Order: sequence, then structure tokens, then C-alpha cells
Amino acid sequence: MSPAPAHHTGLILAQVAGLLPVFGGIWPVAAQVPRLRHSTARMVVAGVAFAAAGVLLIIAVHRGYAG
Repeated sequence: MSPAPAHHTGLILAQVAGLLPVFGGIWPVAAQVPRLRHSTARMVVAGVAFAAAGVLLIIAVHRGYAG
């Protein structure tokens, strides 16, 4: 079995999980700007960011690092 991650690692994980929704919220707005291309790809990236944030937050809470 591998050793448990350090408390600092868990805090970084929780911080990244907190920042991904910010990124995911701003990205669809950028997709709506007509001068920027690839609006469909931007929406997909935003969805992936939200999903990754959820997974990271679940891991952080499960391990007792956040909350």
C-alpha cells in the first residue's frame, strides 16, 4: 500500500477543485463571443472542467481534506 498523501496535497486538490468551476463558468461566456472560434469545443471544455471539479471535490471530501 502506498503511504497516505500529505495534508498539503489534499489542500491543493481542494483548491484546484474550487478553481475549475470558475474556469468552467467563464469558458461558456467566451464561447458566445462571435469573434472567438470553436464555440462547441469551448462548451465541451467547460463541461469537462465542471466534471473534473466534481470528481476532485469528491476525492478531497472523502479523504477528509475539505469541508
